[in-house]
Amino acid sequence: EISACLVGSEMCIRDRKYICHVLLNLNQHPMDFKLTEEHLMIRDAARDFAKNELLPGVIERDEKQEFPTEQVKKMGELGFLGMMVSPEYGGGGMDTVSYVLAMEEISKIDASCSVIVSVNNSLVCWGLETYGNEEQKKKYLTKLATGESIGAFCLSEPEAGSDATSQRTTAIDKGDHYILNGTKNWITNGNSADYYLVIAQTDREKKHKGINAFIVEKGMEGFEVGPKEQKLGIRGSDTHTLNFNDVKVPKENRIGEDGFGFKFAMKTLSGGRIGIAAQALGIASGAYELARDYSKIRKAFGTEICNHQAIAFKLADMHTQISAARHLVMKAAWDKDQGNNYDMSGAMAKLYASQVAMDTTVEAVQVHGGNGYVKEYHVERLMRDAKITQIYEGTSEIQKIVISRGLLKD
Repeated sequence: EISACLVGSEMCIRDRKYICHVLLNLNQHPMDFKLTEEHLMIRDAARDFAKNELLPGVIERDEKQEFPTEQVKKMGELGFLGMMVSPEYGGGGMDTVSYVLAMEEISKIDASCSVIVSVNNSLVCWGLETYGNEEQKKKYLTKLATGESIGAFCLSEPEAGSDATSQRTTAIDKGDHYILNGTKNWITNGNSADYYLVIAQTDREKKHKGINAFIVEKGMEGFEVGPKEQKLGIRGSDTHTLNFNDVKVPKENRIGEDGFGFKFAMKTLSGGRIGIAAQALGIASGAYELARDYSKIRKAFGTEICNHQAIAFKLADMHTQISAARHLVMKAAWDKDQGNNYDMSGAMAKLYASQVAMDTTVEAVQVHGGNGYVKEYHVERLMRDAKITQIYEGTSEIQKIVISRGLLKD
């Protein structure tokens, strides 16, 4: 029937070919969000780990801004730090859907741990496996995928946050090596990482085409870790300023061809946004579950507060928004797994899920009333953690730029 309609229509050949192409792709790769047994196993494993290993001590780690060293070690042993990396390099060889399922469950309990998972998987491991050469993969990726080492992604600077093209960190070509100078800000795993992917300007006249990406090892002469940031949320994650003072970086540590650095950063961040969208989804889901359960035991005016329409409608709104966010996150993950362009779907997932995280956590505190303002009930921490999902790996405003450009692209 569809073929007959196409034959009988007056649309141009280009449009007919496009529609046929879409229909064929839909037949070959139907979008099915039904989870496989493997997906369910991974989700349940992440859920059990979060409840049994991350929940105990999560409040204390937040208060003390304590990096979860033991918990990260266990995440590495269980394969959470290299989920999508090929088994050839020590990874789990899993798909993106598996990754976002694990991210959601971990984020329900401890967003500080989940951002460590996100950075190591989405930014560092994926970037190295996709664009690194074989020598770089064998030397660095295998350790990162197994959790033996931790990675950090270094793009932001004092004057280059959302405007990533304004790199002030320089890498001067000296033949067989580069000399790296500059400062990087707000770096997750700043003090705990072993390897750092650093974006720097090699040729300022070429602007973004003169930017390169380098692998810098902790302990290289001239590389210093600056002060730890005192943060509103994700306080267990260590965020530092990094200083590079005449750091000698071997030429073999450059990722890709000369001038590939900006493209490397943008492509890597595009996938990273899916991880942060999953983190935002998890924060929202965790807050909703706490609010729902609390509303069933807290009584007011002679009955559990969930029986009051004012609270019941809050729960209905929260659940609906979370369900919509989950579909956007799953769609972005599916796009990535299918080899589709996921710039827009990832941006939409992050934009919406981060807003849902903020809205849901605020309402969860409200459902808890005075107890919501108290640390032992967890929701105040989730509210503080939620805010960063609207900022890092591209602010919400940047996501709207990505989305609108995609919509208006010829």
